Amino acid sequence: MTHDTDTTDTTGTTTGRSITTTTTRTSPARRSRTSFAALALGAAAALALTGCVAGEDAQGEPAEAAGGDASASSGEWSTDTLNIDFATYNPLSLIVKDQGFIEDALGDDVAVTWTQSAGSNKANELLRAGAVDVGSTAGSAALLARSNGSPIHTIDIYSQPEWSALVVPGDSDIADVEDLKGKTIAATKGTDPYFFLLQALDEAGLSASDVTIENLQHADGRAALENGSVDAWSGLDPIMAASEAESGTKLLYRNVDFNTYGFLNATESFLTESPDVAQVVVDSYEKARAWAEENPDETATILSGVAGIDPAVASTVLDRTHFDVDPVPGAAQADVLETVGPILVESGDVASQDAVDDALDTLFDDTFAKDADAS
Repeated sequence: MTHDTDTTDTTGTTTGRSITTTTTRTSPARRSRTSFAALALGAAAALALTGCVAGEDAQGEPAEAAGGDASASSGEWSTDTLNIDFATYNPLSLIVKDQGFIEDALGDDVAVTWTQSAGSNKANELLRAGAVDVGSTAGSAALLARSNGSPIHTIDIYSQPEWSALVVPGDSDIADVEDLKGKTIAATKGTDPYFFLLQALDEAGLSASDVTIENLQHADGRAALENGSVDAWSGLDPIMAASEAESGTKLLYRNVDFNTYGFLNATESFLTESPDVAQVVVDSYEKARAWAEENPDETATILSGVAGIDPAVASTVLDRTHFDVDPVPGAAQADVLETVGPILVESGDVASQDAVDDALDTLFDDTFAKDADAS
């Protein structure tokens, strides 16, 4: 797919420690070849003749309903900008970006700005600051953010990954989780690997007070493990898979049930003001889900390019990632988060169980995934 791209910040790296931001608009040459553009232009001209203001009713409120109908009738969208993240831990976001699904749907009327999230904690920071309208996190991180007052809703489930595990050096004499008592472990607070660690310790009869947790961003956690600064690391793919392949580290403990789902979250203000564009985002994710299933080799190539890893490592990551899940947030995710909730309180990351319960009651907005159209 061909797009005109204006790069506004090129500081991104494959380690995930920096942020890349790019703004894209669909190529005018390609759009001129589509019948949609001609129809939209004709609709806009008709509205101009009648003196109507597209996207508003008589009181100046946003046009009612799902954005697909509004955009089709007016030829315009509720906003002229969309700020959205991409992340190597969310391969569907990489496909959406690479294939230009959102830009194709929105046309030249909406500038799409892509910002890389280095981890769920960073995505939460971007969402809370209003730097992105839509961001990718693990379910545990979304619950943490909502419990602490971040005005977000989960609008799509993008995967069920086994993206976290406890990692030790290849020559380590640590044989099980119980052996971690008194050890130093790297983990990124506010992310699935952090909550994976707390659950693994609890299962082994240990607590966070029995170990020393070094709060390091994921890529820095890998570096600390490999240079001997920590005894173990609660890792995150694809960085974890790259460490296994390139540095001979090994997975000490795996448990897919301790990994929460991949949550696509949006700010409340964005959902209120631009439901039409939010629907385009979810539709594009569903299109990417189907594309990933049909094109596994190409998906691995895209992931390897963005993450800076070997295609074989990317394939390992994808083997541990399940895209064929119901995209509608609901009972399956709530069950997982009900287990994580008390851990958030016990660790001091959330003030009370009431805050967690309120967050669980208000986190999901399933309307967009229910109406998703991947065609």
